[in-house]
Amino acid sequence: MRDVAIIGVGTTAFGEHWDKSFRAIGIEAGMKAMADAGISGSDIDGMYIGNMSAGHFINQKNIASLIADYSGMSTNHIPATRIEAGGASGAVAFRQAFMAVASGLSDIVLVGGAEKMTDLDDVKINSVLDTTADAEWEAGMGMTFAGLHAMIAQRMIHDGTATREEIASFAVNSHYHGALNPDAQFRKAITLDTVLKSGLVASPLRVFDCAPISDGAASVVLCPLEDARKYTDSFVKVSAAEQASDTLALFQREDITSFGATVAAAQKAYRKAGITAKDIDVAEVHDVFTVSGIMALQDLGFFRKGEAGKAVLDGQCQVGGSAVAVNTSGGLKARGHPIGATGVAQIAEIAQQLRGRADKRQVENARYGLAQSTGGTGSVAAVTVMEAI
Repeated sequence: MRDVAIIGVGTTAFGEHWDKSFRAIGIEAGMKAMADAGISGSDIDGMYIGNMSAGHFINQKNIASLIADYSGMSTNHIPATRIEAGGASGAVAFRQAFMAVASGLSDIVLVGGAEKMTDLDDVKINSVLDTTADAEWEAGMGMTFAGLHAMIAQRMIHDGTATREEIASFAVNSHYHGALNPDAQFRKAITLDTVLKSGLVASPLRVFDCAPISDGAASVVLCPLEDARKYTDSFVKVSAAEQASDTLALFQREDITSFGATVAAAQKAYRKAGITAKDIDVAEVHDVFTVSGIMALQDLGFFRKGEAGKAVLDGQCQVGGSAVAVNTSGGLKARGHPIGATGVAQIAEIAQQLRGRADKRQVENARYGLAQSTGGTGSVAAVTVMEAI
């Protein structure tokens, strides 16, 4: 197996793109990544696209062919594959690309993730999101995606592993960083009181505990590590790209306050990279809800159970804090959450941090970074570890 490098990244602004189509934002991100890598379309010999639900959001399927066509790749008959894994679609697409390069099947691969969500109304959008849980035994019985995460939050509060204020503080952390990211959907810091007094969604979760509905795209370019300097002097090593699964339905698990798939994927990733959680300097975690972010910090081994919320509330996870810097992009909560793009955008943010290109949100002397993405209520998890070179 070959070592793999990220040699280029590109993202669009996340938000409500009423004036741009799905294909337009996808192509924009891909072109930025290729320009960053110093390559052209003729150099690429594989493409993987993360997309959750274009069939529902924009009435378009066969997404990989669409992107290959409008990016000009179809003229070279480049193999293009679309990956769907709920909220982890982009991260799982990245892992497939990583394996293609590591195995020697491909040399230069473009990974893209895109979603155009705002063309539908909120009721239809949320009904699509609910299908990432068990459609028959959860969504079909009236349990919403937000409701499932609210149950997790209630259980954590009941067990004493997090207070309501600690859970809410994750949104404060994400918005603090989002205010520093020019491509974030929400570029304004907020207070804890803002979260706690926002409109109720599913008790105890409120509007500011929830990631927004977003449009956007992200892309990265991979190649063998040994070839990276042929294209650029600024690249990062992908030390591990792991994936794990769990039951689709939340009620089938012994403990709903920990995502076993994240724990398993993280442990495998640390072993492959030859490091521990203590070595990670910066992390992007899947805060589709604030409680998801708190849980991720514990599942990834950054904090013991019951300690993550306290650390976030104290500001330890902000850039310049005493613990791992978390969601420097603004996370799903402030940067935005165009579902298919999210996993790739997380990886792009970590790559930029390790390249020293994160501007005002730069983590000083960052050597190791991690991106964690989940689909459904933790039924799939992808954990990627990267290293500065």
